[in-house]
Amino acid sequence: MLFYLTTHKRHWVRLSDKPLFLKAEHFAVARDLPRALGRYAVDSGGFTELQKHGRWTRTPARYVEDLYRIWEGVGPFDWAAPQDWMCEPIVIHGGQAGPVRFAGTGLTVAEHQRRTVANYLELRALAPDLPIIPVLQGWEIADYEDCITLYQQAGIDLTAETVVGLGSVCRRQSTREGAAIVTTLASHGLRLHGFGFKTLGLERVGHLLASADSLAWSSHARHRPPITGHTHKNCANCIDYAMRWRTRVLAALPTWQQPELAAA
Repeated sequence: MLFYLTTHKRHWVRLSDKPLFLKAEHFAVARDLPRALGRYAVDSGGFTELQKHGRWTRTPARYVEDLYRIWEGVGPFDWAAPQDWMCEPIVIHGGQAGPVRFAGTGLTVAEHQRRTVANYLELRALAPDLPIIPVLQGWEIADYEDCITLYQQAGIDLTAETVVGLGSVCRRQSTREGAAIVTTLASHGLRLHGFGFKTLGLERVGHLLASADSLAWSSHARHRPPITGHTHKNCANCIDYAMRWRTRVLAALPTWQQPELAAA
């Protein structure tokens, strides 16, 4: 499993050679782009788009422009996520989750899946030379298998893809339900990327993933005192804390599924 550390600090790509996961929008607003020291992947920012607006406000053409600028300015990325449509009930129906309000799309899971596949096909047509990955969306196991069928009907063999993103699982990846979804989809021969996986989820199904990313270090740091000698209130935006957390998490995985810490 290749493990990407998620961060909204774009300049970290020139500070660390460890795999990083960053939103396209954080590069898109930058006047000067930092050159990447190591490998990285690009998130489309779909969860925030749908949470705030209930729809995508950036067109596929604009997103592709941003991706080309990132590729040329920061350096080639491992892959970029499409503008997919998450299927969590709160994303669809809207509502309040703690301090965060969701606008709600008012659509169905099936429509979210249709739009996810359609966007992937459009992005691939607009930028056939960029490594944009397909993403599976759904809520129940049967939904995800229906999404596989949608790709097949569009002529996409997911087993031939280097990586297939797994969406709408991050909030339940440590549960029995989440583990069943990962196990079922992995049995189809897919090289899955787990979006937003936390420690318990990695311990349970990390061996079934080709890669995963996590921002859990930031919330972890927010509720703890800063590293000795650090002057900030907490280390929620601190690369030193993030890298120490990464090392601890990967070292704590069962030995039979531990990636190489130097490269993972």
